[in-house]
Amino acid sequence: MKRKMNKQLAKHKWSFTSRFRAGAYGQKASRLAIQRIKEAVSEIKQANRNDHLLATEGAVLFIEKLVPAIAEIDSSSSALGTATNNTLYDLVSVIEKADADPETREKWLERLWEAVQDDGYGYLNAILPEIWGELCVDKATASRWADDFLDTVKHSWQYGGYFVGDTACLSCLLAAGRHEELLDLLQQAPRVWWHYRRYGVQALLRLGRKAEALRYANESCGLNDNLSQVEEACEDVLLSSGLSDEAYRQYAIPRLVSRPGLATFRKVAKKYPEKDQQEMLNDALENTPFDQDKGKWFATAKQLGMLELARHLALHSPVEPKTLNRAAKDYRDSNPAFALCAAIASLHWLSQGWGYEIDSSDVYTAYSLALEAGQKTGGVELVKSDIAHIIEQDRSPGMFVKQVLGHYFKTPR
Repeated sequence: MKRKMNKQLAKHKWSFTSRFRAGAYGQKASRLAIQRIKEAVSEIKQANRNDHLLATEGAVLFIEKLVPAIAEIDSSSSALGTATNNTLYDLVSVIEKADADPETREKWLERLWEAVQDDGYGYLNAILPEIWGELCVDKATASRWADDFLDTVKHSWQYGGYFVGDTACLSCLLAAGRHEELLDLLQQAPRVWWHYRRYGVQALLRLGRKAEALRYANESCGLNDNLSQVEEACEDVLLSSGLSDEAYRQYAIPRLVSRPGLATFRKVAKKYPEKDQQEMLNDALENTPFDQDKGKWFATAKQLGMLELARHLALHSPVEPKTLNRAAKDYRDSNPAFALCAAIASLHWLSQGWGYEIDSSDVYTAYSLALEAGQKTGGVELVKSDIAHIIEQDRSPGMFVKQVLGHYFKTPR
Protein backbone atom coordinates (compact mmCIF):
# COMPACT_ATOMS: atom_id res chain seq x y z
CA MET A 1 0.00 0.00 0.00
CA LYS A 2 1.39 3.36 -0.99
CA ARG A 3 2.16 5.72 1.84
CA LYS A 4 1.38 9.41 1.87
CA MET A 5 4.03 11.80 3.11
CA ASN A 6 2.87 13.67 6.19
CA LYS A 7 3.92 17.06 7.51
CA GLN A 8 6.17 15.49 10.14
CA LEU A 9 8.42 14.02 7.44
CA ALA A 10 8.68 17.39 5.72
CA LYS A 11 9.69 19.02 9.02
CA HIS A 12 12.43 16.47 9.79
CA LYS A 13 15.72 18.18 10.71
CA TRP A 14 18.47 17.14 8.31
CA SER A 15 22.07 17.82 9.33
CA PHE A 16 23.14 18.54 5.76
CA THR A 17 20.85 21.55 5.32
CA SER A 18 23.11 23.85 7.35
CA ARG A 19 26.06 22.89 5.13
CA PHE A 20 24.28 23.48 1.84
CA ARG A 21 23.13 27.07 2.00
CA ALA A 22 23.33 29.18 -1.16
CA GLY A 23 26.95 30.23 -1.76
CA ALA A 24 28.20 28.04 1.09
CA TYR A 25 31.42 27.08 -0.71
CA GLY A 26 34.02 29.38 -2.20
CA GLN A 27 35.99 28.99 -5.38
CA LYS A 28 38.65 26.67 -3.94
CA ALA A 29 36.41 24.57 -1.70
CA SER A 30 36.00 21.61 -4.05
CA ARG A 31 37.52 19.04 -1.69
CA LEU A 32 35.45 20.23 1.28
CA ALA A 33 32.26 20.24 -0.80
CA ILE A 34 32.89 16.68 -1.98
CA GLN A 35 33.36 15.59 1.63
CA ARG A 36 30.11 17.30 2.66
CA ILE A 37 28.26 15.73 -0.29
CA LYS A 38 29.39 12.28 0.83
CA GLU A 39 28.25 13.02 4.37
CA ALA A 40 24.82 14.14 3.13
CA VAL A 41 24.37 11.01 1.03
CA SER A 42 25.40 8.89 4.01
CA GLU A 43 22.78 10.64 6.16
CA ILE A 44 20.08 10.03 3.56
CA LYS A 45 21.04 6.37 3.13
CA GLN A 46 20.99 5.91 6.89
CA ALA A 47 17.43 7.24 6.99
CA ASN A 48 16.51 4.98 4.08
CA ARG A 49 17.14 1.90 6.19
CA ASN A 50 14.14 2.68 8.36
CA ASP A 51 11.89 5.04 6.39
CA HIS A 52 11.96 5.19 2.59
CA LEU A 53 9.63 8.17 2.39
CA LEU A 54 11.75 10.21 4.78
CA ALA A 55 14.89 9.35 2.84
CA THR A 56 13.26 10.36 -0.45
CA GLU A 57 12.16 13.69 1.00
CA GLY A 58 15.77 14.17 2.12
CA ALA A 59 17.06 13.26 -1.33
CA VAL A 60 14.77 15.76 -3.06
CA LEU A 61 15.66 18.46 -0.53
CA PHE A 62 19.38 17.84 -1.00
CA ILE A 63 19.11 18.04 -4.80
CA GLU A 64 17.26 21.35 -4.45
CA LYS A 65 20.04 22.77 -2.29
CA LEU A 66 23.04 21.27 -4.11
CA VAL A 67 23.65 23.65 -7.02
CA PRO A 68 23.09 26.95 -5.15
CA ALA A 69 25.59 25.76 -2.52
CA ILE A 70 28.40 24.72 -4.91
CA ALA A 71 27.82 27.19 -7.74
CA GLU A 72 30.88 29.33 -6.97
CA ILE A 73 33.37 26.44 -6.83
CA ASP A 74 36.01 26.16 -9.55
CA SER A 75 35.15 22.75 -10.97
CA SER A 76 37.82 22.64 -13.69
CA SER A 77 39.45 19.54 -12.16
CA SER A 78 36.24 17.53 -12.85
CA ALA A 79 36.43 15.91 -9.40
CA LEU A 80 33.37 17.82 -8.21
CA GLY A 81 31.41 16.93 -11.34
CA THR A 82 32.22 13.25 -10.89
CA ALA A 83 31.16 13.39 -7.24
CA THR A 84 27.84 15.09 -8.05
CA ASN A 85 27.09 12.65 -10.89
CA ASN A 86 27.67 9.64 -8.64
CA THR A 87 25.58 11.27 -5.92
CA LEU A 88 22.66 11.94 -8.24
CA TYR A 89 22.57 8.34 -9.43
CA ASP A 90 22.61 7.15 -5.81
CA LEU A 91 19.77 9.48 -4.85
CA VAL A 92 17.73 8.69 -7.96
CA SER A 93 17.77 5.06 -6.85
CA VAL A 94 16.32 6.12 -3.50
CA ILE A 95 13.64 8.28 -5.13
CA GLU A 96 12.57 5.57 -7.60
CA LYS A 97 12.07 2.95 -4.90
CA ALA A 98 9.97 5.08 -2.56
CA ASP A 99 6.46 3.64 -2.21
CA ALA A 100 4.66 7.00 -2.31
CA ASP A 101 1.18 7.96 -3.41
CA PRO A 102 0.81 9.72 -6.81
CA GLU A 103 0.21 13.14 -5.26
CA THR A 104 3.41 12.99 -3.20
CA ARG A 105 5.50 11.76 -6.10
CA GLU A 106 4.11 14.49 -8.34
CA LYS A 107 5.17 17.12 -5.81
CA TRP A 108 8.66 15.64 -5.68
CA LEU A 109 8.88 15.71 -9.47
CA GLU A 110 7.74 19.32 -9.63
CA ARG A 111 10.37 20.35 -7.08
CA LEU A 112 13.09 18.43 -8.91
CA TRP A 113 12.13 19.91 -12.27
CA GLU A 114 12.25 23.42 -10.85
CA ALA A 115 15.77 22.64 -9.57
CA VAL A 116 16.76 21.40 -13.04
CA GLN A 117 15.46 24.57 -14.69
CA ASP A 118 17.32 26.75 -12.18
CA ASP A 119 20.59 24.89 -12.76
CA GLY A 120 22.79 27.07 -14.94
CA TYR A 121 25.93 24.99 -14.32
CA GLY A 122 24.98 21.58 -15.72
CA TYR A 123 25.18 19.57 -12.50
CA LEU A 124 21.52 18.50 -12.57
CA ASN A 125 20.40 19.04 -16.13
CA ALA A 126 23.15 16.77 -17.46
CA ILE A 127 21.69 13.82 -15.54
CA LEU A 128 18.09 14.14 -14.35
CA PRO A 129 16.29 14.94 -17.65
CA GLU A 130 17.84 11.86 -19.27
CA ILE A 131 16.22 9.55 -16.70
CA TRP A 132 13.05 11.54 -16.05
CA GLY A 133 10.84 8.73 -17.23
CA GLU A 134 12.39 6.41 -14.64
CA LEU A 135 11.77 9.00 -11.94
CA CYS A 136 8.10 9.06 -12.90
CA VAL A 137 7.99 5.34 -11.93
CA ASP A 138 4.61 4.52 -13.49
CA LYS A 139 3.42 4.83 -17.09
CA ALA A 140 0.56 7.24 -16.37
CA THR A 141 2.84 9.78 -14.67
CA ALA A 142 5.46 9.47 -17.41
CA SER A 143 2.80 9.99 -20.06
CA ARG A 144 1.50 13.18 -18.38
CA TRP A 145 4.98 14.64 -18.22
CA ALA A 146 5.62 13.69 -21.86
CA ASP A 147 2.49 15.57 -22.88
CA ASP A 148 3.68 18.63 -20.94
CA PHE A 149 7.00 18.58 -22.80
CA LEU A 150 5.93 17.65 -26.32
CA ASP A 151 4.85 20.99 -27.82
CA THR A 152 7.91 22.81 -26.49
CA VAL A 153 10.25 20.11 -27.83
CA LYS A 154 8.70 20.27 -31.30
CA HIS A 155 8.87 24.07 -31.31
CA SER A 156 12.50 24.21 -30.18
CA TRP A 157 13.53 21.58 -32.72
CA GLN A 158 11.71 23.37 -35.52
CA TYR A 159 13.04 26.85 -34.78
CA GLY A 160 16.47 26.01 -33.37
CA GLY A 161 15.89 26.94 -29.74
CA TYR A 162 17.17 25.20 -26.62
CA PHE A 163 14.94 23.30 -24.25
CA VAL A 164 16.35 21.39 -21.30
CA GLY A 165 13.34 19.07 -21.40
CA ASP A 166 13.98 17.47 -24.80
CA THR A 167 15.66 14.35 -23.42
CA ALA A 168 13.19 14.32 -20.52
CA CYS A 169 10.37 14.13 -23.07
CA LEU A 170 12.06 11.26 -24.92
CA SER A 171 12.68 9.45 -21.64
CA CYS A 172 9.04 9.85 -20.62
CA LEU A 173 7.70 8.62 -23.96
CA LEU A 174 9.89 5.55 -23.61
CA ALA A 175 8.81 4.92 -20.01
CA ALA A 176 5.15 5.44 -20.95
CA GLY A 177 5.36 2.80 -23.66
CA ARG A 178 4.57 5.32 -26.40
CA HIS A 179 7.26 3.81 -28.61
CA GLU A 180 5.95 4.56 -32.09
CA GLU A 181 5.26 8.16 -31.07
CA LEU A 182 8.82 8.41 -29.77
CA LEU A 183 10.22 7.14 -33.07
CA ASP A 184 8.04 9.58 -35.02
CA LEU A 185 9.24 12.45 -32.83
CA LEU A 186 12.88 11.52 -33.41
CA GLN A 187 12.29 11.90 -37.14
CA GLN A 188 11.68 15.60 -36.44
CA ALA A 189 15.00 16.08 -34.59
CA PRO A 190 17.16 18.80 -36.18
CA ARG A 191 20.14 16.45 -36.58
CA VAL A 192 21.32 12.89 -36.12
CA TRP A 193 22.57 12.75 -32.55
CA TRP A 194 23.14 9.68 -30.41
CA HIS A 195 22.11 11.68 -27.34
CA TYR A 196 18.56 11.59 -28.78
CA ARG A 197 18.52 8.46 -30.90
CA ARG A 198 19.58 6.06 -28.12
CA TYR A 199 15.99 6.35 -26.90
CA GLY A 200 14.85 5.20 -30.34
CA VAL A 201 17.08 2.13 -30.08
CA GLN A 202 15.47 1.25 -26.76
CA ALA A 203 12.00 1.79 -28.20
CA LEU A 204 12.69 -0.60 -31.08
CA LEU A 205 14.06 -3.20 -28.68
CA ARG A 206 10.94 -2.98 -26.53
CA LEU A 207 8.86 -3.44 -29.66
CA GLY A 208 10.83 -6.61 -30.35
CA ARG A 209 12.37 -5.22 -33.55
CA LYS A 210 16.00 -6.11 -32.76
CA ALA A 211 17.35 -6.17 -36.31
CA GLU A 212 15.87 -2.73 -36.92
CA ALA A 213 17.27 -1.52 -33.58
CA LEU A 214 20.76 -2.63 -34.64
CA ARG A 215 20.44 -0.88 -37.98
CA TYR A 216 19.04 2.24 -36.32
CA ALA A 217 21.92 2.33 -33.84
CA ASN A 218 24.52 1.95 -36.57
CA GLU A 219 22.98 4.97 -38.34
CA SER A 220 22.85 7.08 -35.18
CA CYS A 221 26.39 8.39 -34.82
CA GLY A 222 26.41 12.12 -35.45
CA LEU A 223 29.37 14.33 -36.30
CA ASN A 224 30.44 14.97 -32.69
CA ASP A 225 29.22 11.73 -31.12
CA ASN A 226 31.37 9.21 -29.31
CA LEU A 227 31.45 6.20 -31.63
CA SER A 228 32.27 3.83 -28.76
CA GLN A 229 28.89 4.55 -27.14
CA VAL A 230 27.08 3.63 -30.35
CA GLU A 231 29.19 0.49 -30.75
CA GLU A 232 28.45 -0.56 -27.18
CA ALA A 233 24.73 -0.21 -27.83
CA CYS A 234 25.05 -2.33 -30.99
CA GLU A 235 26.99 -4.91 -29.00
CA ASP A 236 24.20 -5.04 -26.41
CA VAL A 237 21.63 -5.60 -29.16
CA LEU A 238 23.61 -8.57 -30.48
CA LEU A 239 24.04 -9.98 -26.98
CA SER A 240 20.32 -9.66 -26.26
CA SER A 241 19.68 -11.53 -29.51
CA GLY A 242 21.84 -14.44 -28.42
CA LEU A 243 24.61 -13.59 -30.89
CA SER A 244 27.42 -13.57 -28.33
CA ASP A 245 30.17 -14.85 -30.64
CA GLU A 246 29.37 -12.25 -33.29
CA ALA A 247 29.27 -9.47 -30.68
CA TYR A 248 32.60 -10.65 -29.28
CA ARG A 249 34.32 -10.69 -32.66
CA GLN A 250 32.80 -7.47 -33.96
CA TYR A 251 32.97 -5.29 -30.84
CA ALA A 252 34.74 -6.85 -27.86
CA ILE A 253 38.06 -7.73 -29.50
CA PRO A 254 38.41 -4.32 -31.23
CA ARG A 255 37.67 -2.64 -27.88
CA LEU A 256 40.39 -4.67 -26.17
CA VAL A 257 42.86 -3.75 -28.91
CA SER A 258 42.01 -0.05 -28.98
CA ARG A 259 42.00 0.41 -25.19
CA PRO A 260 44.44 -2.17 -23.79
CA GLY A 261 44.68 -2.61 -20.04
CA LEU A 262 43.19 -4.25 -16.98
CA ALA A 263 40.18 -1.91 -16.69
CA THR A 264 39.03 -2.62 -20.26
CA PHE A 265 39.64 -6.33 -19.84
CA ARG A 266 37.50 -6.50 -16.70
CA LYS A 267 34.66 -4.64 -18.40
CA VAL A 268 34.69 -6.97 -21.39
CA ALA A 269 35.03 -10.07 -19.20
CA LYS A 270 31.94 -8.98 -17.25
CA LYS A 271 29.94 -8.82 -20.48
CA TYR A 272 31.16 -12.23 -21.63
CA PRO A 273 31.22 -14.43 -18.51
CA GLU A 274 31.11 -17.56 -20.68
CA LYS A 275 34.46 -16.70 -22.29
CA ASP A 276 37.70 -18.14 -20.90
CA GLN A 277 39.72 -15.19 -19.67
CA GLN A 278 43.05 -16.56 -20.82
CA GLU A 279 41.57 -17.05 -24.28
CA MET A 280 40.32 -13.46 -24.21
CA LEU A 281 43.78 -12.18 -23.34
CA ASN A 282 45.36 -14.25 -26.11
CA ASP A 283 42.80 -12.85 -28.57
CA ALA A 284 43.70 -9.32 -27.45
CA LEU A 285 47.42 -9.95 -27.92
CA GLU A 286 47.04 -11.68 -31.26
CA ASN A 287 45.03 -8.76 -32.63
CA THR A 288 47.31 -6.03 -31.23
CA PRO A 289 49.21 -4.86 -34.33
CA PHE A 290 52.27 -3.28 -32.69
CA ASP A 291 54.60 -5.08 -30.29
CA GLN A 292 55.23 -1.92 -28.30
CA ASP A 293 51.54 -1.88 -27.29
CA LYS A 294 51.45 -5.47 -26.03
CA GLY A 295 53.20 -4.56 -22.77
CA LYS A 296 50.04 -2.78 -21.68
CA TRP A 297 48.61 -6.25 -21.04
CA PHE A 298 51.30 -7.10 -18.45
CA ALA A 299 49.12 -6.21 -15.45
CA THR A 300 46.21 -8.24 -16.83
CA ALA A 301 48.39 -11.31 -17.40
CA LYS A 302 49.76 -10.96 -13.87
CA GLN A 303 46.25 -10.58 -12.44
CA LEU A 304 45.14 -13.77 -14.20
CA GLY A 305 48.13 -15.69 -12.85
CA MET A 306 49.68 -16.05 -16.30
CA LEU A 307 53.14 -15.22 -14.98
CA GLU A 308 55.09 -16.76 -17.86
CA LEU A 309 53.16 -14.62 -20.33
CA ALA A 310 53.61 -11.58 -18.07
CA ARG A 311 57.35 -12.28 -17.94
CA HIS A 312 57.50 -12.47 -21.75
CA LEU A 313 55.60 -9.20 -22.11
CA ALA A 314 57.82 -7.42 -19.58
CA LEU A 315 60.99 -8.45 -21.42
CA HIS A 316 59.84 -7.82 -24.98
CA SER A 317 57.43 -4.87 -24.87
CA PRO A 318 57.53 -1.58 -22.93
CA VAL A 319 55.74 -1.75 -19.58
CA GLU A 320 55.24 1.17 -17.19
CA PRO A 321 58.18 0.87 -14.70
CA LYS A 322 55.98 1.72 -11.72
CA THR A 323 53.74 -1.21 -12.65
CA LEU A 324 56.76 -3.51 -12.85
CA ASN A 325 58.02 -2.28 -9.47
CA ARG A 326 54.65 -3.05 -7.89
CA ALA A 327 54.73 -6.54 -9.39
CA ALA A 328 58.24 -7.11 -8.02
CA LYS A 329 57.06 -6.07 -4.55
CA ASP A 330 53.98 -8.27 -4.73
CA TYR A 331 55.97 -11.39 -5.69
CA ARG A 332 59.28 -10.92 -3.87
CA ASP A 333 58.31 -13.52 -1.26
CA SER A 334 55.96 -15.86 -3.13
CA ASN A 335 57.84 -15.94 -6.45
CA PRO A 336 61.26 -14.23 -6.25
CA ALA A 337 62.20 -15.37 -9.77
CA PHE A 338 59.24 -13.47 -11.23
CA ALA A 339 59.98 -10.52 -8.95
CA LEU A 340 63.54 -10.46 -10.25
CA CYS A 341 62.33 -10.47 -13.85
CA ALA A 342 59.93 -7.57 -13.15
CA ALA A 343 62.61 -5.50 -11.39
CA ILE A 344 65.22 -6.04 -14.11
CA ALA A 345 62.62 -5.24 -16.78
CA SER A 346 61.78 -2.05 -14.89
CA LEU A 347 65.41 -0.93 -14.95
CA HIS A 348 65.67 -1.83 -18.63
CA TRP A 349 62.66 0.22 -19.69
CA LEU A 350 63.72 3.08 -17.44
CA SER A 351 67.08 3.06 -19.23
CA GLN A 352 65.22 3.25 -22.56
CA GLY A 353 63.36 6.37 -21.50
CA TRP A 354 59.97 4.78 -20.70
CA GLY A 355 57.84 5.78 -17.75
CA TYR A 356 55.46 8.51 -16.63
CA GLU A 357 56.60 11.12 -14.08
CA ILE A 358 59.69 9.13 -13.19
CA ASP A 359 62.06 10.20 -10.43
CA SER A 360 65.11 8.70 -8.72
CA SER A 361 62.99 6.73 -6.24
CA ASP A 362 61.60 4.63 -9.10
CA VAL A 363 65.12 3.71 -10.16
CA TYR A 364 66.27 2.96 -6.60
CA THR A 365 63.16 0.85 -5.99
CA ALA A 366 63.77 -1.30 -9.08
CA TYR A 367 67.47 -1.64 -8.17
CA SER A 368 66.88 -2.69 -4.56
CA LEU A 369 64.10 -5.12 -5.51
CA ALA A 370 66.34 -6.72 -8.12
CA LEU A 371 69.14 -7.23 -5.59
CA GLU A 372 66.72 -8.59 -2.99
CA ALA A 373 65.27 -11.07 -5.49
CA GLY A 374 68.78 -11.98 -6.65
CA GLN A 375 69.76 -12.89 -3.12
CA LYS A 376 66.70 -15.11 -2.74
CA THR A 377 67.36 -16.89 -6.05
CA GLY A 378 71.08 -17.28 -5.33
CA GLY A 379 72.26 -15.24 -8.29
CA VAL A 380 73.05 -11.82 -6.88
CA GLU A 381 76.36 -11.49 -8.77
CA LEU A 382 74.65 -12.25 -12.07
CA VAL A 383 72.00 -9.67 -11.20
CA LYS A 384 74.66 -7.05 -10.56
CA SER A 385 76.24 -7.90 -13.90
CA ASP A 386 72.89 -7.48 -15.67
CA ILE A 387 72.31 -4.13 -13.99
CA ALA A 388 75.80 -2.95 -14.93
CA HIS A 389 75.05 -3.85 -18.55
CA ILE A 390 71.75 -1.93 -18.41
CA ILE A 391 73.59 1.11 -17.06
CA GLU A 392 76.18 0.94 -19.82
CA GLN A 393 73.38 0.83 -22.43
CA ASP A 394 71.48 3.72 -20.79
CA ARG A 395 69.58 5.83 -23.32
CA SER A 396 67.23 7.60 -20.92
CA PRO A 397 67.00 11.43 -21.13
CA GLY A 398 70.17 12.88 -19.62
CA MET A 399 71.33 9.31 -18.95
CA PHE A 400 69.17 9.46 -15.85
CA VAL A 401 69.54 5.82 -14.77
CA LYS A 402 73.33 6.06 -15.00
CA GLN A 403 73.29 9.24 -12.93
CA VAL A 404 71.24 7.55 -10.20
CA LEU A 405 73.02 4.17 -10.06
CA GLY A 406 76.38 4.76 -11.74
CA HIS A 407 78.33 5.28 -8.51
CA TYR A 408 77.30 1.81 -7.29
CA PHE A 409 79.21 0.33 -10.22
CA LYS A 410 81.99 2.92 -10.45
CA THR A 411 80.64 4.00 -13.82
CA PRO A 412 81.57 7.54 -14.96
CA ARG A 413 78.69 9.91 -15.23
